[in-house]
Amino acid sequence: MLEDTEFTAKRRFYVEEAILILLLILALIGVRITDYSPVDGYGYWMIMVFVFALLAMTIAWQQSRHRITDFKKIIREQSLHWFTSLLVVEGVFSLQKSEHLTQEDAGLVIMMILAQSTILDGLRVGWRFSLVGIFLGVSAIIAAHTHHFFWIELIIAILIVTVTILIEVWQERRAQA
Repeated sequence: MLEDTEFTAKRRFYVEEAILILLLILALIGVRITDYSPVDGYGYWMIMVFVFALLAMTIAWQQSRHRITDFKKIIREQSLHWFTSLLVVEGVFSLQKSEHLTQEDAGLVIMMILAQSTILDGLRVGWRFSLVGIFLGVSAIIAAHTHHFFWIELIIAILIVTVTILIEVWQERRAQA
């Protein structure tokens, strides 16, 4: 029978891996939407700021249950982090409305802002979250340079999930040895 800490670590892995997969799927959906309709893509990425914030707070809450970390402090930091990200996204919206940016450009810039926010939040909640941010940044760059980017990004997302699972298996075997 697994010890309590081993069970907790396994459960935390499954939750974090599920959130990683969900975020990658949401990112791929956003890339696809942005490809077909920059206007809808812009709105989608605005909503994703809230979704990513909620999922980051979910991971932080789960982690706070197993650490000596005040959950109120985590929520305060997370809220400030994601609120400032939202303010910057609103700034991009303002630039787009004043026609300094096209809707397509605004969507890509918001992806980059979300990428940076996710990478930085990954420093707090875990490296998987940072991987999603890196994926978003790479996706925005690929989307800016090629029109047929969805399949490239799908392959990258599958590789990310595979690598994270392999790392977890390797760490588990190493801990058992």
